[in-house]
Amino acid sequence: MRFGYGTNGFANHRLDDALAVIAELGYVGVALTLDHDHLDPFAPGLAARTGAVARRLADLGLGVVIETGARFLLDPWHKHAPTLLHDDPALRIEFLRRAVAVGADLGAEAVSFWSGIRPPGVDADTAWQRLVDGCAATVKAAEDRGVTLGFEPEPGMFVEDIAGWRRLHAALGAPASFGITLDIGHCRCLESEPVSDCVTAVADHLVNVQIDDMRRGTHEHLEFGTGEIDFPPVLRALDDAGYTGLVAVELPRHSHAAPDVAARSIDFLRKAAEAGEETR
Repeated sequence: MRFGYGTNGFANHRLDDALAVIAELGYVGVALTLDHDHLDPFAPGLAARTGAVARRLADLGLGVVIETGARFLLDPWHKHAPTLLHDDPALRIEFLRRAVAVGADLGAEAVSFWSGIRPPGVDADTAWQRLVDGCAATVKAAEDRGVTLGFEPEPGMFVEDIAGWRRLHAALGAPASFGITLDIGHCRCLESEPVSDCVTAVADHLVNVQIDDMRRGTHEHLEFGTGEIDFPPVLRALDDAGYTGLVAVELPRHSHAAPDVAARSIDFLRKAAEAGEETR
């Protein structure tokens, strides 16, 4: 199992420092959220800065996936705005295009994104068409650069579950480059099936995994052991599925104690993986 850690959980660290801590703790990869202080895709000198990050990742032996969940990167007043569902999604589409380009230059295993929340006054049919159109443009950019996309169902967003991802995948013509990002906590939050069964259900399309603890009905990313998920069967299901990508810890509200939380997390996950193997 290839464990990684998300830089959105190291928001108070310089990126170089965050990568060093993550590697020193024994993680083999990083989920890199493009943001103001962590490889801002809109700041000058992007190519040079991306090259420096690529060298840093190589020196530390870290794999990488690109995450695009920066809260206020595009609009300092409105979280996550604009999304693909807004009246003018051009800035979001440009952001995703740049994320794909950064992913290609870093050799990222996947570039992950989501639908966003349906804005007030936008009916469901209009939102759906905007989403399909925006995803189609992103798929084209990804295919041009040889990049794999992982679309993440997110609780409370327009596409919030695996069924929604399947509908979107079909509407796009089932492109090979359009996989799924599965957040393990989200499965516990709102999917009707056991978490390990969710893994099995999307095994053929799984390109990126985020991992955290969670409780049924509450979208709150929790430290391991403080929610309701039984992790050994989940990690065993990932292994049985033949998944070889990163399994990256997603704790975006824990930056205040990032090194300690990251240390506890990898210790927990290693023990859970061992326990999963012992039950075979």
